[in-house]
Amino acid sequence: MNQRKLYVPQGFYGAASWGDKKSLRHTLDMARARLLVVCCTFIFIFIIIIGRLVDVSLLRSLGEENIADASALRGKLFRADIMDRNGVLLATSLSTSSLYANARVVLDAKEAADKLTNVLPELNHKETLQRLQNGKGFVWIARHLTPQKQAEIIRLGIPGIYFRQDERRVYPHGELLSHVLGYTDIDNQGLGGIELKFNEHLLSGGGPLQLSLDIRVQHVLRDELLAGIEKFKAQGAAGLVMDARSGEIVAMISLPDFDPNQVGKMGSQREALFNQITLGTYEMGSSFKIFNTALYLESGISKLSNTFDVSGPFRLGRFKITDFHPAHYPLTVAQIFTESSNIGAIKMAIQMGPGRQRAFFEKLGFFTPPALEIPEIGSPLYPKKWGETTMITASYGYGISISPLQLVTAIAGIVNKGIMQPATLLKMQHPLAEKGVRIVSKETSEVMCKLMYMVVAQGTGRKAQVKRYEVGGKTGTANTLKGRSYEKGSNITSFVGAFPMSRPQYVVLVMVDRPQAIKETYGFNAAGWNAAPIAGKVIERIAPLLQVIPTNELQEKLEENPMLIHVSTHQKGEN
Repeated sequence: MNQRKLYVPQGFYGAASWGDKKSLRHTLDMARARLLVVCCTFIFIFIIIIGRLVDVSLLRSLGEENIADASALRGKLFRADIMDRNGVLLATSLSTSSLYANARVVLDAKEAADKLTNVLPELNHKETLQRLQNGKGFVWIARHLTPQKQAEIIRLGIPGIYFRQDERRVYPHGELLSHVLGYTDIDNQGLGGIELKFNEHLLSGGGPLQLSLDIRVQHVLRDELLAGIEKFKAQGAAGLVMDARSGEIVAMISLPDFDPNQVGKMGSQREALFNQITLGTYEMGSSFKIFNTALYLESGISKLSNTFDVSGPFRLGRFKITDFHPAHYPLTVAQIFTESSNIGAIKMAIQMGPGRQRAFFEKLGFFTPPALEIPEIGSPLYPKKWGETTMITASYGYGISISPLQLVTAIAGIVNKGIMQPATLLKMQHPLAEKGVRIVSKETSEVMCKLMYMVVAQGTGRKAQVKRYEVGGKTGTANTLKGRSYEKGSNITSFVGAFPMSRPQYVVLVMVDRPQAIKETYGFNAAGWNAAPIAGKVIERIAPLLQVIPTNELQEKLEENPMLIHVSTHQKGEN
């Protein structure tokens, strides 16, 4: 058979092929090098893109101009709850959602602004558009949205719009406790009242803060003050209920008030933030006769039966001081107090002298701001030189201005066997363990309790009487200042009383700002016609809530079991 020969091109296996083989390898090496360069270039570009995305979405959002908003991104600042003395919730925090944007990621700022303001009409379209166009990595759009609003915005599908879990402070009782609790800002920082004073404690993650307030008594006090404002066409009113034995404030109201849930919407009504009880200072009028009489008894100068001629006016320079109801016969010390004689109070003060009066007022704390667990505290106003003129006017409540809180604290000390306790808004675990400061003797305290009872029984405070409870107190009417002179007919009236007077437990203050004379008051606008009846209604309603045993029932129980005297005198602080 003929064998076919395989054709092999020249140079494929022969010596001539080595040069071509070398050229092929060079080509492959060049290709590999170019491929490596291309891969490295792509990797480098990819790294730049990733870095830019991280810079835009994370790093830049926490830097530069949005440092002021960084606090909102550091985690939730859940504030502790605030409760009343019986465990009723007064302030709490709710988890909410807040809307923010990364303006660098928003594709169409105008379209986004149109959609957002359509869902959230409270937003300003122009401001929202500016925020979405400012190039910042973090801008707030809206805070504390409802779940419904959040769902609507999610359905819009706007790039660069995000939500963050946030916290909102909520006050379930609205205006009722506004001047005590205060309020917080949008970032949950305390700005007033208890919220500001205990800001660090409430943010520390500790337990609830328990106050001395009783929400039931607070409701009653505000309700009666509002009714009084309407009835007497007054500009405002304020009230305070204090436990005389412990200094615990059971209720505190200042009207007008505000809703701490809506502070940002108050507008021009910012005067409602003013706390008349602690921040305001006033000339308290005849209420000061409690201190004038107590000092007179404490000094040992005379007795209750001593008399003073009050038949004519008292002249002080070019001024003439008179009594509202002039008496044309001498009055005893007891009658001077119950009839609220200015002239009699002056003549008693003259016998004591300015030095003794000033020292007593200093012991009562009238020359220094009071200590209380809220920052809204006013400083008293008094003359630097305490001479005879000051002594005369101060004896019946003029020439020195103190806060209603200072007035109630001092009177609580007068009726509490002479022991004055510091005022507090915190519930005390062992209130009876406090020693307090002795301001008058026990004997003087007992006499003053009887005199205050007589004021309500047959004096200027008769309209504060309450059936089945022994109420004592003192009215105070002071003309308001207009410029450098007093405005006739424009008064701040007050009634400060205690009950039950046989074993004083609670002190109640009612103050009315510029009440008007009405037909029912026969043209009068003094404290006995407005502040006193309001206080009587308050006491009538809160006495059962505070478990104060009516006088007749207590007497019957004591006759059956004398050991109850301890229980009736030292009731528990929880109430």
